[in-house]
Amino acid sequence: MTRHAATASPLGSALEDLAEQADYSLLESLNADPDSTDSGQDHAPRQVFSGHYVPVAPTPIGDPEYIAHSPTLFAELGLADELARRDDFMRFFSGDLSAAPAPLRRHGWATGYALSIYGREYTQQCPFGTGNGYGDGRALSVLEGRFRGRRWEMQLKGAGRTPYCRGGDGRAVLRSSVREFLAQEHMHALGVPTSRSLSLYVSRSEKVRRPWYAESSSSVDPDRWVLEPVAISTRVAPSFLRVGQLELFARRAREQAHAAAVEELELLLRHIVEREYRPEIPADLELAAQLVGLARAFRGRLISLVAHWIRVGYCQSNFNSDNTALGGFTLDYGPFGFMELFDPEYQPWTGGGWHFSFFNQPAAAQKNFETFCAALRTWPGFDEAQLEELDEIRRGFADAMAEELARMWASKLGLTSAEPGLVRRLFALMQRTGVDYTIFFRALSELPDTLEPLRASFYPAEVREGGPVDEAAWVAWLDDWRAAVRSEARERAEIIAGMKAVNPKLILREWQLVPAYQRAASGDYDGVRSLQRAMTQPYADQDSPFDALKPSSAFGTGGVSHMSCSS
Repeated sequence: MTRHAATASPLGSALEDLAEQADYSLLESLNADPDSTDSGQDHAPRQVFSGHYVPVAPTPIGDPEYIAHSPTLFAELGLADELARRDDFMRFFSGDLSAAPAPLRRHGWATGYALSIYGREYTQQCPFGTGNGYGDGRALSVLEGRFRGRRWEMQLKGAGRTPYCRGGDGRAVLRSSVREFLAQEHMHALGVPTSRSLSLYVSRSEKVRRPWYAESSSSVDPDRWVLEPVAISTRVAPSFLRVGQLELFARRAREQAHAAAVEELELLLRHIVEREYRPEIPADLELAAQLVGLARAFRGRLISLVAHWIRVGYCQSNFNSDNTALGGFTLDYGPFGFMELFDPEYQPWTGGGWHFSFFNQPAAAQKNFETFCAALRTWPGFDEAQLEELDEIRRGFADAMAEELARMWASKLGLTSAEPGLVRRLFALMQRTGVDYTIFFRALSELPDTLEPLRASFYPAEVREGGPVDEAAWVAWLDDWRAAVRSEARERAEIIAGMKAVNPKLILREWQLVPAYQRAASGDYDGVRSLQRAMTQPYADQDSPFDALKPSSAFGTGGVSHMSCSS
């Protein structure tokens, strides 16, 4: 009888309960870097030429203190909430694996991957200029297992240096850790596929220097150095396999970088299907047929994901191949943002550009999918008919994306299908008027008879472009929209409920995040926990202080309206 079955509680309340679920499929089915160490003491930047992962022991943060955990995820995993505050659990998930009970490993693992930006392959981002030093620089997976019938991988963010650290210190600061912890659980509550947040711990004794913005700074780039507490957040996903990983192994196979390059590519492909697409892709098919199915299934997930992003106003900002999860969910919350003032070109990352802007995310997704397809075709086992089928799947991306977006816009408007002209007119009005994306669609979900209820979403003239509100154009659009809604022949209450299910009341607004992580830096975690409670029920008709227009003073402010990459 297992320890879990012997306890009175159905929820695991000890680290041993967690350990019993361990099942390290990646370590057991893929290859370690042959130049790695058994101990995981491998923290200096170096080139990694082969192997799927490098064993690395995390570097614990000093004097860890609990900030938050996800009760929702704990329940899904079968863990008791009190476990998050237990000393042994806190030690393990703040990087100290030295006392971990068997069969938990005493080291984690980091993976390498390639980088393509908008479909163009880069290698100079690694310090060696070869692409062999690019990968998990401060993220370390420490556990993989089956929990209540589902496989999950747990990864520490900010767990110290790895061979892929590119000279960095491998740490994550509290500011970025709070953002990622809250964003992941908020996105899950929004119904957007995403990695999840398990726990968040901060060091009471360790700080690092980072460039950041002075208060109320209007600088594009950080304009001062600040000393910030380090933290470790644990993110959880079915896997952390990325398009960039497949791209790296395809490149090695294409270039015949070592004798086992093609074999390692095939091992990775088998692992991707097994980890992310069983039983969707039957195991009794030949591998080539499974991989064609992989391309089709991944395309569907990626298209659905991007439509969800646009539905809730989310902008990934740094949507490269290395930030594209092969499982089709949101991964790597760096310089992300939720759009407030409607702007098709919204993009909060100072290192990005138009190609990663809000309405260009479908095109960026297509580029990443094309990178995936090019890497997949490197495997030599396809016949000509299968290669043509892969090409057909790739060519069909744009049309499938357009169809998914059309369905999404119709749902936001309370329609089963929407006339494209009606949607385009709305975009023009929203941009010219300067509306808050979330507040507007939530107000529209009440099926207003006049323009008045929508005015609460209009920003004042000093922060928007254009002249006075075009009342006549709004009235004409509302008349046409209401006529389309009436033609649905559905009950009013049903339409309202449907719209409220896709148009959230709350989004995670950066100007509300800033005071929460600033308070946390001084040891006051109430702001983080208050945001967590609100953002994990974003569709509820709650009376919330977080349902508000962005203040005029926050526009153009560094660290709020725009930011450099996370640290």
